[in-house]
Amino acid sequence: MSDETIATANSRLDLVPAIARVLLSVPFIWAGYLKIAAPATYQAYFAHLGLPLPVVAWGVAVIIEVGGGLALLLGVQARIVGGIAAWWIATALVAHSDFSNPDMQIHFMKNVVMAGGFLYVAAFGTGGHYTIRQALAGRRRAIR
Repeated sequence: MSDETIATANSRLDLVPAIARVLLSVPFIWAGYLKIAAPATYQAYFAHLGLPLPVVAWGVAVIIEVGGGLALLLGVQARIVGGIAAWWIATALVAHSDFSNPDMQIHFMKNVVMAGGFLYVAAFGTGGHYTIRQALAGRRRAIR
């Protein structure tokens, strides 16, 4: 293999973790957006689930989903964000544990899969490429 072939293969592989971060962050950001768009609906749903302080639960959910999703998307503190895999397990157990309902079974398993993806990020980080930190570092070098 030539050096050029190896460099091309490596640059393609560098892109994979960035794509994975986008795919993991989109459902998180979307869920947070929906909660911002209809706060009363989600607060009522949280109350129906029996959560104490549904307004506070809604606020925490929005912060975790939007903030964590954006941080993961941008590659900022991704290992810490990856640690919020517990959030997916908690929501699966609280909101999607009616296994007599096939729709809830799918949602439960979706949350388990998302938790696995986030644990992977917690263990291995962003992949080091295509992060906001890397982009800003490159821009600082260009300015000098």
